[in-house]
Amino acid sequence: MYHPHTRHRCLVLFAAMFLTAGICAAAEPQVIRLWDGPAPGSPAVPPEETERVTPGGDHVLSNVHVPSITVYLPSEGATGAAVVIAPGGGHSSLWITHEGYNEAAWLAEHGVAAFVLKYRLARMEGSPYKIEEHSLQDAQRAIRMIRARSQEWGVDPNRIGVMGFSAGGEIASLAADRYDAGNSQSSDPIERQSSKPAFQALIYPAIPQLTLNADTPPAFLVCGEKDRQNISEGLPELYLQMKRANVSAELHVFAGVGHGFGLRDRLTGPVSHWLEHFRGWMDASGFLTAGE
Repeated sequence: MYHPHTRHRCLVLFAAMFLTAGICAAAEPQVIRLWDGPAPGSPAVPPEETERVTPGGDHVLSNVHVPSITVYLPSEGATGAAVVIAPGGGHSSLWITHEGYNEAAWLAEHGVAAFVLKYRLARMEGSPYKIEEHSLQDAQRAIRMIRARSQEWGVDPNRIGVMGFSAGGEIASLAADRYDAGNSQSSDPIERQSSKPAFQALIYPAIPQLTLNADTPPAFLVCGEKDRQNISEGLPELYLQMKRANVSAELHVFAGVGHGFGLRDRLTGPVSHWLEHFRGWMDASGFLTAGE
């Protein structure tokens, strides 16, 4: 038998389901292209990007021609600090889940705006790109864009840093080494912004040739004891070079740990707290509070 309130209850239930779906959709991180048109040096009609998902749930991107940032903003307790995150993948792919999205979500939950960088890959088959030109340009453009839109995103333009993993660590270290003040004559307001990061976090990075001096941004350095020699010994050596150059730096080398740990649910032991150490370092270094 038809009940007079049945239709009303159905409409309420449908509306609730629609509202819930809308909230979920709104919660999806926004993806923003770094350039409105083709990126400098990229084809006008880019080939299709490819993505695969590993059995462990990692999303791996390749054939990247349209660089972008995925935006993770704190829903509460925003500190004003921000981090551009460059995933690794040997410059031929991007392991964007455990070296990007996971860290960004954690940081946003702890008051730090995070922007996952999808950069062009210099070592994918047939790549027209170069690490120190196009990949670096993508990181610089991301920093400039966040500065240009800092008010919109609740970010302090003086507290935007970079974080990179493995090959992405190379990009992050280059961004902290080869920055500029921006082009004040550019018609593009983004290009008028400085590309200098306030700090750098290098997580088991490939280490390029760097020019360290007193203006080099402070660094947070992490690797595993069992990583490749050029990283497990190279990163402590980089720390010593920074110390000699009067660059503030903090180094963590985790015993019994290899390459590529990132941030995963299955991570255990002291290394599973590396991101908490990073936020603690940010706090102690003054990056979580506005300057006077």
